Amino acid sequence: MTAPTMPAAFIGHGSPMNAIEQNRYTESWRALGATMPRPRAIVVVSAHWYINATAVTAMPRPRTIHDFYGFPPELFAVDYPAQGAPEVAAELAEIVKPTWVGMDEDSWGLDHGTWSVLAHMFPQADIPVVQLSINGVKPFDYHLELGAKLASLRDSGVLVVGSGNVVHNLGGIDWRLTDTGFDWAQRFDEAAKEAMTSDPDAVLRLQNSPDFRAAVPTPDHFIPLLYLAGLAGASGRPADVLVDGYAYGSLSMTAYTLDLPGAGAHGSGPAGELPQDVPPDATNV
Repeated sequence: MTAPTMPAAFIGHGSPMNAIEQNRYTESWRALGATMPRPRAIVVVSAHWYINATAVTAMPRPRTIHDFYGFPPELFAVDYPAQGAPEVAAELAEIVKPTWVGMDEDSWGLDHGTWSVLAHMFPQADIPVVQLSINGVKPFDYHLELGAKLASLRDSGVLVVGSGNVVHNLGGIDWRLTDTGFDWAQRFDEAAKEAMTSDPDAVLRLQNSPDFRAAVPTPDHFIPLLYLAGLAGASGRPADVLVDGYAYGSLSMTAYTLDLPGAGAHGSGPAGELPQDVPPDATNV
């Protein structure tokens, strides 16, 4: 049987607490998983595997990594026991040549940028998962082009997900603004939305926005968006908004889908909380 062409997505994952909470964002992620065809495997580009190389997890049983600080014990107790997919890792490395991708057989696993989202999309953890690292020494156009090269994985039933936040400024958090964004955060998020829903390749021009420095003080959470933009550009179709909103003034929770219109927003309530007894930039959110 031929595998269905899979949609693709970018998820604004926010606080790790979203893994164990129900709100309008997590309900949208859950509805997304329930709406799409069952993937053969999942490839996730997470903001939290940000290294100086391009690599893919290739172990048969990736560990659940609790790469954050200051959160309650029940979050550290979460396990997402999905199997790995070494054969998908090898496929990925082959289709993106001559770009080199290293096979990580023992060092990483599934970080919270991956499992906090998949715990809602596929709560049974019964679909194999691999992570693709973010090569932090490469420019933005490298990531856009690498995303486009992943297009053929979708034709073989592989779901590609970027996980980060379009606006991610932990130093700018205002604890009083649990469900809204500063003016500059909203402007930048809206500019990204205009690009993603009309001309995804134009996301590269967001670097010229006067709000870019405030919205993207570090590139790790923004770059996963470029992978969906690359896939959208390769398909010749724009992305759709799955859900949008803000947390603590300086975090955007906007999520996008490609080739799965109508998944839509579900549920209610603000995004998961952050611990107020730990500085946000020390939590590894």
